[in-house]
Order: sequence, then C-alpha cells, then structure tokens
Amino acid sequence: MTEPKRDQLVRPKGTIDVLAPESDRWRMAHRIFEDLAERFGYGLVLTPMFEHTEVFARGVGQDTEVVEKQMYTFVDRGDRSVTLRPEATASVVRALIQSGISGRFKGAYWGPMFRYERPQKGRMRQFYQGGVEYLGSESPEADVEVIEFGYRFLEELRVPGVEVHLNSIGDPTDRAAYRAEITAFLRAHESDLSRDARKRIDTNPMRVLDSKADTEVVKAAPVPIDHLGAAAKEHFETVKAGLEVLNIPYVVDDKLVRGLDYYNRTVWEYIATQFDAAHSAVGGGGRYDGLFEILGGTPTPAVGLAMGIDRILLASDIPLDVPSLDVFVVVVDESLRSEARLLVSELRSGGIRVDMSDVQRSVKAQFKEADRRRSISAVVVGDEWNQDNVTIRDLATGEQSLIGPKEIAQWLKNR
Repeated sequence: MTEPKRDQLVRPKGTIDVLAPESDRWRMAHRIFEDLAERFGYGLVLTPMFEHTEVFARGVGQDTEVVEKQMYTFVDRGDRSVTLRPEATASVVRALIQSGISGRFKGAYWGPMFRYERPQKGRMRQFYQGGVEYLGSESPEADVEVIEFGYRFLEELRVPGVEVHLNSIGDPTDRAAYRAEITAFLRAHESDLSRDARKRIDTNPMRVLDSKADTEVVKAAPVPIDHLGAAAKEHFETVKAGLEVLNIPYVVDDKLVRGLDYYNRTVWEYIATQFDAAHSAVGGGGRYDGLFEILGGTPTPAVGLAMGIDRILLASDIPLDVPSLDVFVVVVDESLRSEARLLVSELRSGGIRVDMSDVQRSVKAQFKEADRRRSISAVVVGDEWNQDNVTIRDLATGEQSLIGPKEIAQWLKNR
C-alpha cells in the first residue's frame, strides 16, 4: 500500500470536525429541530446523500451556479453520473413522486449537503441543513406556518437580531412580463454590470437583483413585487397578515428573489443582523409550485425552507458550557461499585443523563471529573447506601441533601 501524503491525513478543505463541548450545541440544535418538527406535525424524511445527477440538474436548474460550478459530481463503478446532494428539496420531491404518495404531506429532514465553494466563515463545502417541506397546499397559511417554524427555531437557539426578509416574485404569468422588463433594464446598463451579471442577462436575469457586486446598478431596477397579478398579490397580503397575527416581525425586501423557474409567490430569508460574516442569512425558503412537474410528477403546490445549522450555531448566543450530564455518580466505597453501576443503568433507563468513572479513583478526582464533564449534580454512593440513601450535591451551589435513590429524578426536576 502506498504511504499516504501528509496532507491526506488532515480533514479536507471546507469541512469541519465537531467535538465536545462544541458538539453539545449541535446536539441541542438537533433536539430542538426535531421537537419543533413533531410539534408542527412534520414527519421525518430520509433521502440518500447522493442522487442521479439529473435530479439536481433538473431540480436545481442547469443555468444555476450550483449546477454549473459547485456540485460534487462523479461517475460511479456502474458508469452512472451521481452527485452528492447540494440541497434536499429536489431529493424530497423525487422521493414523494417515486413513492406514489399524493395529497397533503408535511416532512422534515436534517443532514449534510455538499457544494464546492470558496470556504469562509459560515460557508463550507460540507455544510448541514435542517428543513421542512409542506406539500399539497396552495394556501398562504402554509407559507405562514413554514416561516413561523424557522423563526421559532432561531428563537429557541437564541440567535439575536433576527429579521424575516420577505418578498413575492409572483406567478409564472407575472414573471414572464417582468422578465422582459428586467432584461431590457439590464441591457441598458450592461456596461456597468459585473461579469457574472452580464452572463445572467439571458439565462437568469432576476438573480442580478441580489448580486452584491451590482448593488448600485440595480437600485433603480424594476422589481417583481410591482408586477404581481391579482391572485399573487392577494396571496402575499394574506401571508403578511398571518405573520402579523403571530407577532413575527418582517421586512419587505423587494430585491429578494429566487432565480429558479419553479419558484413562485412567497420567498423569504432569515437575516441574523448581529452575525459578523460575509453572509448573514441563516436560512430561507419559498413556494415552489412548479418543481413536481419539472421532476416528472403531477403539478403539486409546495412550500418549504432550509436552515443553515453551521451558520446558525456561529450566530447563536447559546454558551459552550451548557450542562452535558444531569448526574455524575461518585463511588466512595469500592465494594459498592456494582450497586453504583446498577444505579447508573436505572437512571439512564429513566431518561436521565448520567455517567461514572470506569476505574477506581479518589473521591476528589471523581468530583473533578464531574466538573469537567459539566454535570449538574453529583450523587455519592457511600456508607449511606446501606440505609437506602445517597448524598446528592448541586455542583453549581455546593448545596447537598440526603435522599433515596428513587428520589433523584424528582430532585433534578425541582432544582
């Protein structure tokens, strides 16, 4: 076997290693997301981390930067072109079409995505997303619910200064007329545009509106929200009213767009205004009523979002020293180690986070380990065990009590 090069023994560029205690925040984020998904009625969706390339070429769009420059695509041993998923919506829709499921469907997913980008703070080549898809409903109430889901997720993860930037890009008929107008505007200002913007005039002119390199040029550009038909306008007004009822603050951002043809009507992003990074959006979504048909299914209304977990945790105020254990069991009398181990097992079965040292150590060393493991309390198994008691100590205050082993759960609940 050839000896590996030194640079092959480190993680690939654009990826991260997540270890404790940082991984405790990831675990917390996952739990919050899954809990919200259950409360909102979204079932778990698991799809492959790679798909036939055509799923993303059609589902994301041939003319997008993602497909043109960023996808990890390769030919497998069966001479098939496959791609690591750059996003999950196309995969979820493909799965629904293949399953034959129809009608109203609410699904949630979580996992890694892959894009070959220039790594920077909050933007990696392997990144993690949690998302939800509300399929089979054309009601603006579905849009409101999905927007609320993302906002509540950011609330629970203590991301400060979140703004919902909201827009409507109208229906396909609205966009056809708007496309002609924005194309004419860009042609008239072509010499002032960036190279990438000039390339998009014919293929994806709407995307020039959110080009950071062309901000000054597009200030005077026509915007989709001024070209909405009656149905799209009513839909957007209902979405705004629904957010106001739920006390979710929003800002109408008329330059916020999606460049893919299957998007329509509502689009939004969650902006972390206090996040110091080149890209302050920590998630976003939109209505994509045209995607099912593009991927070979029957026309189906749909709306969804994707939340950038890496970026959210960088922006979050959740501290690194959150408790990782409820109880650390300290063994004073080694003859009681088997009893202590049984106590640990019973507490774990009761849903309590608990651990103990696996070797004989001094009491002082065990308490140090309890602190290092960021345990809320320590339970001492010693002489009092013979009276069916243990000493439990609050490691933050130093206060301790003599209680029965079966009272530990209630003691934790009452603290």
